Amino acid sequence: MKFEKAFFNEYGRLRSGWRFGFFLALCFLIGFPLQILTDSILLALPVGYSDQGILHLVIPSAVSLAVVVLAGWFCGKFFEDLPFRALGLWFTKKWFVDLLSGLVVGALTVSLAVLIPVIFGGLRFQLNESAGQSAVILTLGTSFLIFLTGAAWEEALFRGYMLQTFTRSGLGWFAIILTSVFFGAVHLGNPAAGLLSTVNTILAGVWFSAAYLKTRTLWFPIGLHFIWNWMMGAFYGIEVSGITNLTTAPLFREIDRGPFWLTGADYGLEGGSAATLALALSTLLIWFLPIFRPTEEMLSLTDREKPKTPEQI
Repeated sequence: MKFEKAFFNEYGRLRSGWRFGFFLALCFLIGFPLQILTDSILLALPVGYSDQGILHLVIPSAVSLAVVVLAGWFCGKFFEDLPFRALGLWFTKKWFVDLLSGLVVGALTVSLAVLIPVIFGGLRFQLNESAGQSAVILTLGTSFLIFLTGAAWEEALFRGYMLQTFTRSGLGWFAIILTSVFFGAVHLGNPAAGLLSTVNTILAGVWFSAAYLKTRTLWFPIGLHFIWNWMMGAFYGIEVSGITNLTTAPLFREIDRGPFWLTGADYGLEGGSAATLALALSTLLIWFLPIFRPTEEMLSLTDREKPKTPEQI
């Protein structure tokens, strides 16, 4: 009996920790060979595919998105008898409102993170006139696609089935901490990463988790994630998690006067305390403002794990 309890809960379903492990294994077993196959096919085609082009950045993210969504749907269906829309990435009622909310809140949050060091004299900006209008428009457009696909697949991974299956087991806070720490860990290899940048990335994971839990759709955190990166890099001309080669001709040029603990220096705003304050304030507002709430359908699908029906036994 004790052996069974280690694997199965009171509803006779595989426990969330094992479901989580199976989901990660499935993502790796499908995703890794599929990425290799996709690269091999594209390199063999006469389409100008190279490791420096936009396709090399967009297609891997799109493939990863498809893999984690497929794995999340399969695990939800097989282990928990849930339909695809339970993942929160379908065009259910209020999906566009949630996406728009993410874009608006994310834009205000990144602008607040910029405003704080501007007020204290750490940052100032000038219009990027030297780049030329065509280069700026090209940067805005290409980075839009890169950051959108990147944000979508990261949110589908970290705030998708991984966060959701623990939440349905009543382990919401554990899920937030676990997925946010994972999210911070995958950014440790970024250029100029440090202690404060890692703390802020973990805090961003909490921010995205709060957005999901308040709406029970991935549209809200995808909007937050995408607009934060895109506006910071393509609009304000600031390093995005230490990366600059994705936004070579931004609309504005950043002039960073420090101190580094405020502005983040070479890592960008995410490495400074201005981002800490902005992210913390935005997270609290999302969590406590009553305007952000799920539909009855999504709450029913994602709240607590339910016993099997007679037909499922």
